[in-house]
Amino acid sequence: MNDPFGDARLSNTGDGPGEIRLWPVVLLILAIFGLFVGRLFQLQILEGEALLGRSRINSVRQVQLEAQRGAIVDREGRTIAASRPAYGVGVVPNDVRNPWRTYSVLGAILERDPRELASAVGQPRDRTRFQPVSLSKDLGLEARAKVAAHRYALPGVELQQKPLREYVFGPLAAQMLGTIGEIAAGELEQPRFEGYRSGEIVGKTGIEASEEGHLRGRAGGVNMVVDVAGREIEELDRVEPTPGGRLVLALDLDLQQAAEDAFVVEDPAQPDLERRMGALVALDPRNGDVLAMVSSPAFDPNAFAGGVDHETWRSLNQDEWRPLRNRAIAGVYPPGSTYKAIVAAAGLAEGVIDSTTIVPCYGSFRLGRRTYRCWKRGGHGPVDLERAIAGSCDVYFYELGNKLGVEKLAHYARLFGLGHATGVALRGEVDGLVPTPEWKLRVRGERWVDGETISLSIGQGANLTTPIQLAVAYATIANGGRVIVPRIVLRRETWDGRVVEEIAPEFRAENVISPAILQLVTNGLRRVVMEADGTGRRARVPGIEVAGKSGTTQVVSLDLVENLEPEEIPLRYRDHALFAAFAPVESPEIVVVAVGEHAGGGGGAIAAPMVQKVLARYFEKKEQQVPTQVATIAMAEPVDRTRARATTRVVGASGGTATRGFDAGALP
Repeated sequence: MNDPFGDARLSNTGDGPGEIRLWPVVLLILAIFGLFVGRLFQLQILEGEALLGRSRINSVRQVQLEAQRGAIVDREGRTIAASRPAYGVGVVPNDVRNPWRTYSVLGAILERDPRELASAVGQPRDRTRFQPVSLSKDLGLEARAKVAAHRYALPGVELQQKPLREYVFGPLAAQMLGTIGEIAAGELEQPRFEGYRSGEIVGKTGIEASEEGHLRGRAGGVNMVVDVAGREIEELDRVEPTPGGRLVLALDLDLQQAAEDAFVVEDPAQPDLERRMGALVALDPRNGDVLAMVSSPAFDPNAFAGGVDHETWRSLNQDEWRPLRNRAIAGVYPPGSTYKAIVAAAGLAEGVIDSTTIVPCYGSFRLGRRTYRCWKRGGHGPVDLERAIAGSCDVYFYELGNKLGVEKLAHYARLFGLGHATGVALRGEVDGLVPTPEWKLRVRGERWVDGETISLSIGQGANLTTPIQLAVAYATIANGGRVIVPRIVLRRETWDGRVVEEIAPEFRAENVISPAILQLVTNGLRRVVMEADGTGRRARVPGIEVAGKSGTTQVVSLDLVENLEPEEIPLRYRDHALFAAFAPVESPEIVVVAVGEHAGGGGGAIAAPMVQKVLARYFEKKEQQVPTQVATIAMAEPVDRTRARATTRVVGASGGTATRGFDAGALP
């Protein structure tokens, strides 16, 4: 048979051409093998010790450098919130060699249960095991020294220098400033947190949340050579972080402190009550500047700066009086007799009354089979508009409200800014409620009855307003008919003070009602405060013309409490006290609204003095007219919280320093 391969078959006789062609292949294989063996000998025998040492430092770790959060200052540049350097301790789970020893030593230093520490590190959520888990964010000097001393004996443990938020005056304006915290897994999926990393600190509430984009800095980073135990050996390169922007608020620290002090109770009959609950808002009616905002009870936002502990969070969150809620924008109250100013304006605008219209008040008003009584049982006698406002005559406003009707009442309430959010740049603001027949049918499935219109006419019934809405309404009266949007922020700056953006005043509506009509209403409001027997006389400021209106709103039916002494009425059943005012009457510069929640007394007796404290401080400060320079607060130094929860130091030009409804009897 013929061989299909012919001469191409290799010969094994030793003298064919195929044998000659195999030798180069064999020699090449032998050469490669020889080089491999030689290199192996070099690495293991000749250079083994050197390479073993180098293998211990051949890891490069990327370490993020957190940026300082931007400072928050008041309108005069005084620091309210800033960031200071702080040292914490963290653990890189992958680098821990002896967990029992590591957490026992750290537990002793941090005075925490080792099992708690192990649990925290063992559940790093969505972090990788190569990222440090923070166990403490603000170590004292002694604890820091102990961690440093044990550092090299405890692989995986590292000291972390990070900026820590500090609120200089503790609870002062706490709800407005807000809180910060670690970003949640669910938040990372939201568009507004695009580009954020797990573990980053973000604003959760208040200004910290609404101005997150400006206050947040830009993180830096460093590439660090570490050994097999995670110990830092050498820094390769570094990008410094950029601090967040500076925020200048409309807030005036002096007025804020006066407003906070207004909630302090100095009543021997109530020794257990240190502070009233409620809210206070001070606005500039010309531009909407929020000069002061208080919500009481408050809390210390410093508790959240380093990560709030479980016990503190539970205590705040389960407190029945809800200290975390900003009552100024989210607390809703019947406006009581403060609402009568709006009803009066509506009556004038609709031509139902004029300034000379007389309504006789004999102590009651009858509609159908029902009688509605005036707070003054004997009646006010014949009253015109000014006297009706000054004396808070319920019968006058029963008559007026009945003639206007519920739809007109609702229309004018909305014109003045009630029933919808004001637009203040804070999250969590609520709309309040301006009730209508359509609302009642939709929500309660019931038809409107005429008696409800009568209750609305004096600010009772289903009427609900927030303190900031009431402040906007009275600002509209004060400024001649412009509905302002409250302005929290004056300007945004870079961290070193260069202006990024000036925030212009904003008005929701112009000329919502005639200035001439508002002047007639103002005349009545002035008499409330300035007349000798005015129910708002406790809001007077010497030398200043003040206009205002008190209000007292029921919380429960009188049947439940009429046989009890005031001190016997449970706190939650006590009346709310309100007062709204502006000054000076001729050219208003400031509006103040105070709500004493469950204060158990009248607006004139309780809320008017609260308003007076703020007005007095405003005009006292204005009268001084002393050039001031702001003392610099070194954030790394201990914070002085020795005086009434807040202290501010102002240096004068001479160098001196300063550390600074129904209305019952005379209750409206």
